[in-house]
Amino acid sequence: DLFEHQLKDLYSAETQLLKALPKMAENATDAKLKKAFEAHLEETREHQQRLDEVCKELEIKPTGETCKAMKGLIAEAEAFLKEDAEKEVRDAGLIADAQRVEHYEISGYGTVVRYAKELGYDSIAKKLQKTLDEEYKADEKLDKLAEGRLNKKAK
Repeated sequence: DLFEHQLKDLYSAETQLLKALPKMAENATDAKLKKAFEAHLEETREHQQRLDEVCKELEIKPTGETCKAMKGLIAEAEAFLKEDAEKEVRDAGLIADAQRVEHYEISGYGTVVRYAKELGYDSIAKKLQKTLDEEYKADEKLDKLAEGRLNKKAK
């Protein structure tokens, strides 16, 4: 039951993120950051599709939960976008908000991978691990953007 709850929570998180990422890309002024958000939007579609496959395999409906944490993280990002900030500061803030989202997803996927393994769902664990790996890579990409240029420009 807990595994199922966690999967539904992640499905809700990914669904909410599919709506938020285009807004983040639209508000990013740095071309590389905009491109990173657009690329992660495509990955997020794949993540949701993988969750669909996992739920189908387990014969559970992926909907029915609302991820309140993702809802809060997105609300925070939207509130930040309403603030009056220079473009470099806005981009640095978008990265900070996006990394909070990535860290939440890393935590969530790490948990379901562990549960899948403990429950003996090895093929499901592998699918979920692929998503976890992609979330780590997305976080690293944001790190490099922030450390390499955007945070310095935002000073």
